Amino acid sequence: MPQAIDLATVKSRQQAMWASGDFGVIAALIHIVAELLVDSADLIAGSRVLDVAGGTGNAAIAAARCGCDVTCTDYVPELLERGRERARAERLNIEFAEADAEALPYGDGEFDAVISTFGAMFAPDQAKAASELVRTTRPGGLIALASWTPEGFLGELFRTTAGHVPPPPGVASPLRWGTEAGITELLGDDVELVSTRRRTFTWRFRRPAEFIYTLREWYGPTVKAFEAVGPAGAAALEHDLIEVVKRAARNRDGAIAVPAEYLEVVAVKR
Repeated sequence: MPQAIDLATVKSRQQAMWASGDFGVIAALIHIVAELLVDSADLIAGSRVLDVAGGTGNAAIAAARCGCDVTCTDYVPELLERGRERARAERLNIEFAEADAEALPYGDGEFDAVISTFGAMFAPDQAKAASELVRTTRPGGLIALASWTPEGFLGELFRTTAGHVPPPPGVASPLRWGTEAGITELLGDDVELVSTRRRTFTWRFRRPAEFIYTLREWYGPTVKAFEAVGPAGAAALEHDLIEVVKRAARNRDGAIAVPAEYLEVVAVKR
């Protein structure tokens, strides 16, 4: 009989992972993804919007700039505090609340739109997280998601890292959210997909080693991967990650541009 997955332990380790480094540094680089997602969702000013696993508030800030009444949730307090700092700097009235994507503390159909940018996809219990997105959206309301694809650069980066630090056994890959079949299955029959679009975000750095150094310093999953391999395995992991960047990068006058595919989904709850 297969061993039962201890999702509570997995989640606890994930919280520690996302609290390590400083995800705000990475989030600032990819903010345009949230802006594009909110624009595709065509949010209505005054609508109630929930950003799930919102981290430092990229999607929440994008929605608030559209005049929406926004709540941003995450289960890592340090990320929410950074989001509060950003909202204060822009004089945006956003509510930030600590909450688990798999058990949102809101009523059925409480929001006109529920959004998540590279957030809900990392919940260990994917079916539960997806059901919470649907549950908290009102009938006729929108669900808008951005998720890295298995075929894209982040998919290759995750697989290469997993070759050195295997993920917990039995936990489904977060990249399932970045496939049309996966997202259709996760959201279920209560949702009608309005659009699925494969978009590209481009990372820009001076050189491949600088890109990996940035992830190693600030991006929780990479920070923890290097901790796991220790000094003995660090050089091999760094080499393999740099090779992933080299294969994907376009050279631009001595610098690099690295295209990273993601799936943008907009759906309506029936």
